[in-house]
Amino acid sequence: MQKKKKNIFMKCTGKPKVVFVCVHNSCRSQIAEALGKKLASDVFESYSGGTELKNRINRDAVRLMKDIHSIDMEKEQHPKMIFDIPEPDIVIKMGCNAVCPPVEGSYEEDWGLDDPTGKDDETFIKVINAIEGKIMELKEKISCQ
Repeated sequence: MQKKKKNIFMKCTGKPKVVFVCVHNSCRSQIAEALGKKLASDVFESYSGGTELKNRINRDAVRLMKDIHSIDMEKEQHPKMIFDIPEPDIVIKMGCNAVCPPVEGSYEEDWGLDDPTGKDDETFIKVINAIEGKIMELKEKISCQ
């Protein structure tokens, strides 16, 4: 039996702002921001942020996103603090292994994705594919009134 998806209804002036949150804003949240911009920019604006920044986006994430989706994350994105991005309507926590940074929005989800940092390409690709699927689900769930 397939679980029915809950739609997200909100009052919107323009497209809702979705922020993808991770502690370091260097891997999963950056992948989600890039895929959100590529796959769902007609429905929502994508941002990502963290509370403890790395000096660069994860090298494996950058390489695989170029290979799989032809997205150069280093050209378009950089690690950002949650305080440096617009106030979100929707907060997506990537599944922080510790405590996710506190960010408030009208709606929140935790995608519960394990960090692939330091793992093999197969693990990274599974995470990228999972994020892609969740972006598409989110795109279908959002409805502005």
